[in-house]
Amino acid sequence: MNFEVRVTPHFEREAKTLAKRHRSFKNDLNKLIDLLSENPIQGADLGSGIRKIRFAITSKGRGKAGGARIITYTVCFSESTGRVYLIDVYDKSDYSTANVAIIKSMIADLGL
Repeated sequence: MNFEVRVTPHFEREAKTLAKRHRSFKNDLNKLIDLLSENPIQGADLGSGIRKIRFAITSKGRGKAGGARIITYTVCFSESTGRVYLIDVYDKSDYSTANVAIIKSMIADLGL
């Protein structure tokens, strides 16, 4: 599969904050982006093309369970091509669950 990974402005702001708190965040994120471009079907399905990925931050040292969560939105053009939008990222210690209604409104605001 060949999927293009795009970052939203909200994701950039949140990622910048996490990168300041955890030195390995950028490197870990780049590895995830490479994986998503090959296989966008990762994480828990929240419906309507929205997925929640459990993301381990190496420097945090707590694994996936205590790491971060990344919300993605996948748009397929064909069976093997499409785009994956990185919508939101948050530290698991800051928020326990993702509100699907808020995520859908963020996607609508982006015009996706």
